[in-house]
Amino acid sequence: MQVLANVLVGAVAALHGWILVLEMFLWERRPGRGLHGFDPELARATAPLAANQGLYNGFLAAGLVWGLIAADPVGFQAQVFFLSCVVVAGLYGAATANRRILFAQALPGAIALAAVLAAR
Repeated sequence: MQVLANVLVGAVAALHGWILVLEMFLWERRPGRGLHGFDPELARATAPLAANQGLYNGFLAAGLVWGLIAADPVGFQAQVFFLSCVVVAGLYGAATANRRILFAQALPGAIALAAVLAAR
């Protein structure tokens, strides 16, 4: 069960790393604009906001990687903390921005969190 939990935590970290790239570096290009269907002008206007969001997603990814490499109990605690942050951010994003965030962010985070807790 521990291997599965680690794979899921790694997958959530990779997802948030990808979100960082999309929001910080690709926001004004096709992959970033495609997230929300923005035209080039709106993407340009919102790029600083997206970059800020991307940075926060990078912090989530970094915390999850830290949780994977740190020895217990710190590794376990970091995984639980950062996965909880992912779930809360996903729920908030789904409620305030786009319902798809529930499935793209909150659900993977919740599944990984359940696996981490079950493996304990």
